[in-house]
Amino acid sequence: MTEIYLIRHTQAEGNRYRMMQGFWDGGVTDLGKKQIEALEERFRDFPMDAVYSSDLKRAVMTAEAVARRDGGPIRTSRQLREINIGPWEKKFFGNVCHETPDLANTFMYDAENWQMDGAETYAQVRDRALAELKKIARENDGKRIAVISHGVTIRCLLWAITGIPLADVNAMPISRNTAVSKLIWDGESFHAEYLNDASHLPLSAQTSWSTAGDVRDEPLDPARDRVYYEACYEDAWCFSHGSLKGYSPDVYFQAAKQHLHEMPGSVMRLYHGDEPVGLIDLDPKRGAEDKAGWISLLYLKEEYRNKGYGIQALARPIFFYKALGRHALRLQVAEANGLACAFYRREGFRVTGEQQGVSGRLFLMERKLEMN
Repeated sequence: MTEIYLIRHTQAEGNRYRMMQGFWDGGVTDLGKKQIEALEERFRDFPMDAVYSSDLKRAVMTAEAVARRDGGPIRTSRQLREINIGPWEKKFFGNVCHETPDLANTFMYDAENWQMDGAETYAQVRDRALAELKKIARENDGKRIAVISHGVTIRCLLWAITGIPLADVNAMPISRNTAVSKLIWDGESFHAEYLNDASHLPLSAQTSWSTAGDVRDEPLDPARDRVYYEACYEDAWCFSHGSLKGYSPDVYFQAAKQHLHEMPGSVMRLYHGDEPVGLIDLDPKRGAEDKAGWISLLYLKEEYRNKGYGIQALARPIFFYKALGRHALRLQVAEANGLACAFYRREGFRVTGEQQGVSGRLFLMERKLEMN
């Protein structure tokens, strides 16, 4: 008899920023690091004879927490990877659902019939992962082992082990990050003792399930979108400064056009479905000599603030500048805009300088960008 602890990886960038991550090897978030610590504590006095993991970074980092206590070297396998989602890799959920709504709906709610050129089907994931899990079990007869994998892959394994058909997507939800399922291999088949237990996570390390929908983006069209751009900038200025003193709509719009000229896609409208909800304006040249990226404006309409949309908006400049090889993200925010200051501090920004603005102090803030 073999005991297998099947564990989902910790929170990674794709989870945090609502991005499609299959084979994409994104980094682990700060919350994910706390979850790893909690998982390590769970297994501190419960050593493994062996630890296996998907070869993707988010899984290997999670496996290290279990392997530190007599687990020996981590044995990695591509067969334990997440589903390969081909052309969707690293795209934002909001964009995918807007561009290919029927295909996205099938992916989420009709696992038995989902297929896309360049991607795996759920059945293919199930077959390759189950064959690997059986191989691992046979090679470790009588031992206690940990296997770290991914949300869809674990779901496919548990569908197979419990006998639930792929068509019944509601009977087996995707497990939480670092959740543990205990399986027993009797030499012929698996059975589950418990599923998706994340009781080791304190409240401070649990993933918060936002009620926000998925944000999508479209490049700003200067010929069509000037009125929208100026309305967003005006509202942002008033919210930060209390009046329009010092605001020059033409100056900022012409700067945005220059940003687009220098780097297509640097200025974008944000949508929730078909509802315009915000604007992002990035200045690709400013800070480039320091390997930094500059956010000229990150704006959400008032009814979308402080509801979980901000992190999806911030993800756009994070990955825009990562793709350019920048190592830091910079912006300026009015001290009077307490909501924005608090948000940026929560997201890892620190104040690096200040100056006097037209209606009070302005903070220069910066956060590091970890390069994957």
